Amino acid sequence: MSLSAGDVPAMYTILVNSLSADEAARRPAEAALAQCEARPGFCSCLLEIISARGLACREDVRLLATVYFKNSISRYWRRRRDSYGISNEEKDHLRKTLLVNIREEHSQIALQLAVLISKIARLDYPKEWPDLFSVLAQQLQSADVLASHRVFMVLFRTLKELSTKRLAVDQRNYAEITSHLFEYTWNLWKSDVQTILQNLSMLSQRSDIDSILEQSNDLILICNRWLLCLKIIRQLIFSGYASDSTTGQEIWQVREVCPTVLTAIQSLLPYYSSYKDKQAKLWDFTKRACTKLMKVLVTLHGRHPYSFIHQTVLPATVDFCLNMITNPEQGSTSFEEFLIQSMVFVKSVLECKEYKPSPTGRVINETSQPLSLEQRKKNFASVASDMLKIVLPGDRVMLLCNILIRRYFIYTAKDLKEWSENPESFHHEQNLVQWTEKQRPCAEALFIVIFEKYRELLAPVVVSILREAMALSPPLETDLTAGMLLKDAAYTAAGHVYYELSNYLSFNEWFHGSLSIEISNGHPNMRIIRRKIALLLGQWISEIKGDTRKLVYHALVGLLQDPDIAVRLAACSSLCYLFQESSFSELDLFECLPTCWTMCFKLTEDAQEFDSKVQVLNFISVLLEHVGDKVIPFASQLSQFFQKIWDESAGESLLQIQLLAALRTFVSSLGYQSPLSYHMLIPILQSGINVDSPDALNLLEDSVLLWEATLSNAPSIVSQLLDLFPYIVGIVNRSFDHLEVTINIIEDYTIFGGLEFLKRHGASLGNILDTIVGNVNDKGLLTTLPVIDLLVQIFPQEAPPLISSALQKLIFICLSQDDEHNPSRTTVCASAGAIVARLLVMNTNFTGQLLSEPALLASIQQTGISVNNNLLLTLVDMWIDKVDDANVVQQKEYAMALSVILTLHVPQVIDRLDGILSVCTTVIIGGREVTEDDTSGDITSSSWLNTDNSVYSNTESKELRKRQVKESDPVKQASLEDMLRDNLKACAALHGDVTFNAAMSRIHPAAFAQLQQALNIV
Repeated sequence: MSLSAGDVPAMYTILVNSLSADEAARRPAEAALAQCEARPGFCSCLLEIISARGLACREDVRLLATVYFKNSISRYWRRRRDSYGISNEEKDHLRKTLLVNIREEHSQIALQLAVLISKIARLDYPKEWPDLFSVLAQQLQSADVLASHRVFMVLFRTLKELSTKRLAVDQRNYAEITSHLFEYTWNLWKSDVQTILQNLSMLSQRSDIDSILEQSNDLILICNRWLLCLKIIRQLIFSGYASDSTTGQEIWQVREVCPTVLTAIQSLLPYYSSYKDKQAKLWDFTKRACTKLMKVLVTLHGRHPYSFIHQTVLPATVDFCLNMITNPEQGSTSFEEFLIQSMVFVKSVLECKEYKPSPTGRVINETSQPLSLEQRKKNFASVASDMLKIVLPGDRVMLLCNILIRRYFIYTAKDLKEWSENPESFHHEQNLVQWTEKQRPCAEALFIVIFEKYRELLAPVVVSILREAMALSPPLETDLTAGMLLKDAAYTAAGHVYYELSNYLSFNEWFHGSLSIEISNGHPNMRIIRRKIALLLGQWISEIKGDTRKLVYHALVGLLQDPDIAVRLAACSSLCYLFQESSFSELDLFECLPTCWTMCFKLTEDAQEFDSKVQVLNFISVLLEHVGDKVIPFASQLSQFFQKIWDESAGESLLQIQLLAALRTFVSSLGYQSPLSYHMLIPILQSGINVDSPDALNLLEDSVLLWEATLSNAPSIVSQLLDLFPYIVGIVNRSFDHLEVTINIIEDYTIFGGLEFLKRHGASLGNILDTIVGNVNDKGLLTTLPVIDLLVQIFPQEAPPLISSALQKLIFICLSQDDEHNPSRTTVCASAGAIVARLLVMNTNFTGQLLSEPALLASIQQTGISVNNNLLLTLVDMWIDKVDDANVVQQKEYAMALSVILTLHVPQVIDRLDGILSVCTTVIIGGREVTEDDTSGDITSSSWLNTDNSVYSNTESKELRKRQVKESDPVKQASLEDMLRDNLKACAALHGDVTFNAAMSRIHPAAFAQLQQALNIV
């Protein structure tokens, strides 16, 4: 039943109750809203409540109504199968009413209304809502500042939403919107900036600013409207035109807007310091405005780099940003967020691939033909390169490099205080923070870019600063001086550009003459240098040669014992790099190993931050990867450590995931000694692979991989491991996301668990395979079928009854029609047919029982497959017809099954003798050719028996055992030739010589000759 205007009071009451702190009132109200939201008229009732202003309507209720309205748009605006949605008549009413009620005084409700309109516009504009922008444009003519502010809020949200539509028609619509809106918005923005500057100038002379602003809120509204206009202008230029880097067409709006934006920045910046301690709102506005204006320049340059190539745009903006970065007198008017954006802009210009000049130079057009796109791009790049050479001469580049290192790389008093208060947090903030968020990382990113571009010019500059800093701050210094801070900054620079400085600086001399001495200087103030050296050694890894490498290992291991945890974490990070480097020495690692383990355990105990613990676990994993079985003496210590971390990390899934990865490496390193860790490992595994545990969603994938690694490295499948198998049932029932690993686990249990495994878990195994075969796609089947084949091979008598349901499904699959356009389906059918063939060969009696199941026959017939009441003969026909789809091994299984058919008391078989013998003959002769061509794959040959007494790793030994089991397959070992010869004799005896000879006489002479050749009959 539809809701109407008469239901508005009741709806209002329900919304009020849904905000109640009393659960008895809130729960029924929430349930009533859930029932009402799908009813026609629900959104109209909500809009009536939203539109009702005044004392009679609570603001929080109106705000809640906007939230329900927004959710209803997402769910019901479009018609769906399970919902009638909102009628076209109601939609039309809602669209018109929303536009009438834009002038909303409550800021949060106004924002929600803007979001509502934008979401509807994304779905309805332009087809169902063609007049949206014309109505908004009419409302902009109002002199009411609040009304125009709200309209621009709606415009910005709507334009942002529409910009996400990427179809060509949507982009054409967006370009049309841009052509209509840009001029008015731009002119209003320019007018507003003059108004704002005049007011800021006037108010800066007054002492009663707060009282003036309290009397009239118009200035703040104009400021906010101006910022909205700025966002709209950026959005229109960014999304209203294709990037000029792809079209080669200049965007005139860029050249119109950017110089004016730059002028606005220059005009507003002085007010940052004027209002800093005078008026918080205006100070915050100038700060936000300057930062956003700079971001607009960065954004537009990234989108339209060629349009920036004009004397009033690119060089002027770069020059301004460089002045802000390098001039000390700008410090009073600039601030960190603005300087960051200035650095980002310079960096983006220097990195811009569109500005890299072509080796062939500028293209001169000597004909009347227009230049091609590539020629225009070359000309743009040439002009940009010339502009940058003028604005960035060599002396200015060197000045910028000096300023970045000497001013922006230096730790401030605030930095050092933060380090003292929380060294661990300080370390991670320095290493993990996004480079565009903090001034120092941003300066470092800019330094790397300018050095890359001007490396020959700047390498001597960096070396000069480095030597100056080392002279100012000797290695044994203990006072925290400006020289020490400069040395830290110089080391930072040297670490970033090691690849070029190695041509100017000998690392061996540097290490022995300074770095090693500074590492041994344990004074608390020297922690700044010790941490930087720890990081620097990891960066210079490729330049560390000869005997110095061993000294560096020991130096870093020594820093793992530093009193300052920030230094220890830095050393931990660099040791990871060193041990993963290609020229790493395992012998040197083994010498350091006991200390490394001890320090890792200590570091984990001292660490409080999640990132620290993850870092240590990663380092332990790296160590484990390289030490191999040298970890065995430390197995007990590591087991205790892992258990402690697991217990302490309860509820911290991300940390436990890292721990599971480390455990996987630990188990692999222990190899056949892995049972030493079972007391710790098995309970953790049980927790991780239990799908009912609270953290199963996060831990299951890594836990299953750990389970696989545990089985792969187990010397035998002990009872503890056998007890884990039932967990696979829950994993498979939950999803097939881990199917491949699950099948590997089942394979390990099958090969190494023996009959004990089958006796204990045969029923679970049958359920698992039945679930998989009945529900996975072809890719999943191709993953699963080999393990079913393996079960029949190893346990031909015991396994088939346990997995009979899965086998019945395989019979259905192999008899179903394959798809010539789907190779994987053909492969699945061939593989399923081969398993059924193997079953017939290795357990003929059970196969007969299986095929005689009435339910199986009925289900196959229901699908339309013709079986003529005899499934066995249908299989015979399938094996004969589809033998060419099978691989070599499967063809032999087909042929052996057909050979066994000859011995069964089935009268109709004699009528298929020609086809059966044709398949067998082809396989025998083809098998001889394969054997002659390639005997290298025989795993029973001497090369696989390790007669030279060479030592295999645990994994290799395990894989060898798997391959030996698979290669000992009776089907592979059996002689089809002998089998066919014996079975032909049995067939003649079974059917009588007269019938048999008559059938043989019908064989084509050429086929008969091939049969004689196959059976070596002269």
